[in-house]
Amino acid sequence: MKPMAMPHRPMFSSGPCAKRPGWSASVLESAVLGRSHRSTPAKAKLKQLIDKTSSVLKLPSNYRLGIVPASDTGAFEMGMWSLLGARSVDVLVWESFSSDWANDIVNELRLPDCRVLKADYGYVPELNEVEFNRDIVFAWNGTTSGARVPNADWIPNEREGLTLCDATSAVFAQDIAWEKLDFVTFSWQKVLGGEAGFGMVILGPKAIARLEEYTPERPIPKIFRLSKNGKVNEKLFQGETINTPSMICVEDALDAVNWIEDIGGLDAARKKCDENLLTLTKWVEESEWADFLVQNERNRSNTSVCLKIIDPWFFTLHDEQQTKIPKLISELLEKEGVAFDINGYRDAPPGLRLWTGATVQNQDIICLLPWLDWAYNDIKSDFNQLT
Repeated sequence: MKPMAMPHRPMFSSGPCAKRPGWSASVLESAVLGRSHRSTPAKAKLKQLIDKTSSVLKLPSNYRLGIVPASDTGAFEMGMWSLLGARSVDVLVWESFSSDWANDIVNELRLPDCRVLKADYGYVPELNEVEFNRDIVFAWNGTTSGARVPNADWIPNEREGLTLCDATSAVFAQDIAWEKLDFVTFSWQKVLGGEAGFGMVILGPKAIARLEEYTPERPIPKIFRLSKNGKVNEKLFQGETINTPSMICVEDALDAVNWIEDIGGLDAARKKCDENLLTLTKWVEESEWADFLVQNERNRSNTSVCLKIIDPWFFTLHDEQQTKIPKLISELLEKEGVAFDINGYRDAPPGLRLWTGATVQNQDIICLLPWLDWAYNDIKSDFNQLT
């Protein structure tokens, strides 16, 4: 039977993600609007967001954080275009975005000595095969596969190459060892539940040294330039952005970071994500039709949770029909107003993807789970009647 209880907030999209609990448009009333982003009050807001984010993330004092254009994608491209080329590169690929980074390094930057260490969706590459005399490019948490690195123990403290890490769906949710990472990116639209279009870059001392010692021979577009005249662009880390930011988005991101601080900081945010994953785990353990795409629980994301269908009936269907099932489930639950945007990523194996970041209330996940069972059985019944 159709469940009665409904999630209070049906927002389970993996980006942009649910706003923080209690959010309303009134939090934007203090935004600096109608002023130049280079005016004193606007720059003060940008610098406030940089400083507060650095503080909440507990960044080491010699790491620098800045706001850049084009979300996490633009932020990570910035690092690749500005930093890579001085050494050989290892790229770890196990989902869609890390595959994009590999493609750009091989086909756009055309770096001559690039190894691509690849794993299928649901797995991570063999980390012991990485060579740290090379630059390393990887995603901490694969948003489109639900697979993450379990920790940073595989990265040595003493290494010759740089580590470039796309951590967009891991920052504020997972325990990130900053000293193991030289260049890190994320966006406001994931765990913070902020608005899209802006990314953040974090530079460690080794990345700063690379920028001041190495200048790529290739032309670098303006929005990808981290250095100027052979020096790090210090203004970027003081609130002077490369292009014009939305001060509404800045105000919203500042509200989100303040919320993380108010609930108890990083530890509290991580705990929320872990509790959400635990609730899903208990349901999966009893489910007859659903399982995690990531089988190794050490590699299982606590934010972008990907589910696959294991019902034997499902495997009697043609590939086109298998792809259609999760889409139909997603459409049915959206029609019911129960869950929005939970179909798996377009490049991933057929399945569902639920965002379980800190802004998602655990009670909403509890209410959602009976609906998943109802929707799956309803779609299965319809298919059986047609055949």
